[in-house]
Amino acid sequence: MIQDILPLQFNNHYEEKEIREEDYVLAYDGARVLVKNNQENLEFLTYGECTRKEKEDYIYLFSIDTKQFFLYDTCKGAIVENEIADMGEWVTMQQIRTCYPKEAVFAVVTAYHLYVWYQNNRYCGKCGEKTTHDKKERMLFCNCCHNMIYPKIAPAVIVAVKNRNKLLLTKYANRTYKRYALIAGFTEIGETVEETVKREVMEEVGLQVKNIQYYKSQPWGFDSNLLLGFFCDVAEEQEITLDQEELACAEWVDREDIPEYKEGLSLTHEMMLVFKNGLEG
Repeated sequence: MIQDILPLQFNNHYEEKEIREEDYVLAYDGARVLVKNNQENLEFLTYGECTRKEKEDYIYLFSIDTKQFFLYDTCKGAIVENEIADMGEWVTMQQIRTCYPKEAVFAVVTAYHLYVWYQNNRYCGKCGEKTTHDKKERMLFCNCCHNMIYPKIAPAVIVAVKNRNKLLLTKYANRTYKRYALIAGFTEIGETVEETVKREVMEEVGLQVKNIQYYKSQPWGFDSNLLLGFFCDVAEEQEITLDQEELACAEWVDREDIPEYKEGLSLTHEMMLVFKNGLEG
């Protein structure tokens, strides 16, 4: 999965740091990121290669082993071509999914999670005043009403529904992603993640489930999510009732017929392969 970068060590402990010549810079313009090249093998610009030298415009993000990553603070002005460096290429976040190495993809996606949060919280949602960066922790602070804003993390479930030797595969309606997926949805106020599993399966395909078992979790910075994967069994032989606003199709697929895709980033894909190989427990 996207976060599986061992033996490299990801460290997200926040400190107020001054950028160095060798540190990596990530700059975003909406759903685009500036990289050194747009080939599959991602490389990043260093601060030493950037023409924008105001150090206060760069926010420390995290480190991977000894490599430090900084975000170019676009809150101080819109991105324009060649504003940061006179080299590099803009790549969409969708294109990033097919790039490598995995640690570079993970860095881009995790930094994007924080970029979206910073962009969406330039002003206090309580009083409307501009926010400032806290110096001790990853937090935005309103000096007017003292509102404290922390990074948004939205929990959501990925559900692999089993029916003996078959797995329920779905395809989204009205989305660019056309491959098979699993039932998925956000945890709502006042419910446990196990209750989310039951509700989402019922809402999307009209099935009752049992024997809910937690599998793994995954950070998914594309959408500011924390994904939690579950396997479960259909409660009894039931007819699928499709929510056509959410799904284009839902069907039981034999274990040996489950497709394998090249990308190995997502929890969904790993769970599909776990079932295909009979390793779901």
